[in-house]
Amino acid sequence: MHPSVRAAMGVAALGAAGLAYAHWESRHFTLRRVEIDLLPENQPALRVLHLSDLHFVPRQKNKIAWVQSLRELRPDAVIATGDFLSHAEAIPEVLDALGPFFDLPGAFVLGSNDYYAPKPINPARYLQGPSGLEPTRTMLPWGDLVSGLVNSGWTDLSNARATLEVDSRIVDVRGVDDPHISRDRYDEVAGAFDSAADFSLGVTHAPYLRVIDRMADDGADLILAGHTHGGQLRVPGYGALVTNCDLDTKRSRGLSRHQDSFLHVSAGIGTSPYAPFRFACPPEATLLTLT
Repeated sequence: MHPSVRAAMGVAALGAAGLAYAHWESRHFTLRRVEIDLLPENQPALRVLHLSDLHFVPRQKNKIAWVQSLRELRPDAVIATGDFLSHAEAIPEVLDALGPFFDLPGAFVLGSNDYYAPKPINPARYLQGPSGLEPTRTMLPWGDLVSGLVNSGWTDLSNARATLEVDSRIVDVRGVDDPHISRDRYDEVAGAFDSAADFSLGVTHAPYLRVIDRMADDGADLILAGHTHGGQLRVPGYGALVTNCDLDTKRSRGLSRHQDSFLHVSAGIGTSPYAPFRFACPPEATLLTLT
């Protein structure tokens, strides 16, 4: 066999093996635990479960069971940062997965995939900058999703402010609708956070700088976001190649500082149904312990 043919076959085999591993990894869910020092002195810790990018389609029983199992962590509150859906008929799966948490204080924002059905896209497109959204994509029943979550007791933070009581603590919280599709209206919620609250929280699906800058300027103690999928494909020893927004790749997942605020970006639990792969970036939920 000619050496060039043998080399080509080797590259093809390596690529196939990498693809098979990335598909395997996309179904192996991971819990991350992060501790953040931001509560006033002498207060007991609070546990906040951060969920993001569930991307449910019908009949994902293993994903439903894993999300439900997180109730055993006994969180004090749940914050979900969007992209619950990837299919028009997946709302029952979302509500089933989150059902064990509806007795807890909870709040959410939506992401672009809650509004518009996914479609195949060339992965190389993400290397050229944040993905666009064609207006011809099918609209999903996002209103039914919002109604289901609100009727279950959770707070919709899409361009809204609210006060949550969590384990006898007061949380001043605000959120925006998805900046990735220009639905954010921060002016509607802008202004200094309440200094009398035990802590302040900003929530967005996509961590675009125009939003998280203003949340930090207004005094958010903690900002939660998703959207990036942690890069989805990460190069070992380097990290994410993209964030699909204007946040730098070094902060594509996990905890970092943004001005004087903490920023936590979840790599999320799901994938697009047209790209069910992750590499060096397992699907995740995060238990944030605030001390």
